[in-house]
Amino acid sequence: MAVGIDSKWFRRYGTGAAPRRRLVCLPHAGGSAGFFHGWGTAFDYGVEVLATRYPGRQERLAEPGIDRIEDLADEVTAALLPFADVPLTLFGHSMGASVGYEVALRLESRYGILPQALFVSSRKAPHELTPQATYLDGDEALLEEVRGLGGTDGELLDDPDLREVVLPALRADFKAVGTYGPRTAVPVGCPVVAHVGDGDPHITAEDMAAWGEVAPAGFELRVLPGNHFYLVEQRDAVVRALAAHLG
Repeated sequence: MAVGIDSKWFRRYGTGAAPRRRLVCLPHAGGSAGFFHGWGTAFDYGVEVLATRYPGRQERLAEPGIDRIEDLADEVTAALLPFADVPLTLFGHSMGASVGYEVALRLESRYGILPQALFVSSRKAPHELTPQATYLDGDEALLEEVRGLGGTDGELLDDPDLREVVLPALRADFKAVGTYGPRTAVPVGCPVVAHVGDGDPHITAEDMAAWGEVAPAGFELRVLPGNHFYLVEQRDAVVRALAAHLG
């Protein structure tokens, strides 16, 4: 079904063979599909990687950002339908974990599509989140928050011209993050696997364990060395965990 489809929502990394599974990667606040570029060829033939392109950056720079997790999940879910001819696995980091959770709920409830698994990374469970007002602060406060989390090129944030380009998407993302939750712990029908860095200053292993409350089909927690962006240095470990599932 998905042969030849060119979606503005996904950067597709082909497999050299007909896909038998797809891994959908959902970036963090301020992140882009390029964050997962190194994952594109990390898996065996038959696994196609779809790196999600949020509006307001890279190829979609001219489009306004989406400032509600629910709206972003609606769009991603609709865009995924042509790719659901083979089993889907969702991986979301930080903000992307919330998006992935909402996408999993929508795929199942609206379209009867059950993902193979939902991988969540460095983000509290939906019923444990608290509102955050960072998006209401001035530009410098927002940029300091982004710098503190890591994962974004410092030169990009320090260059005044480039900063003006990325700020609208950053503010939309942080509004989406800050206004989402807490909400009812609605269970997903697929297993959930949680990852977190042992040195994350914002998210603990105990926080991630709460995802088990929305995972009646099975839950697993993995703690790896590193901070909020542990998956940069621990890329191979994360890829191995995904490959074991996708294999």
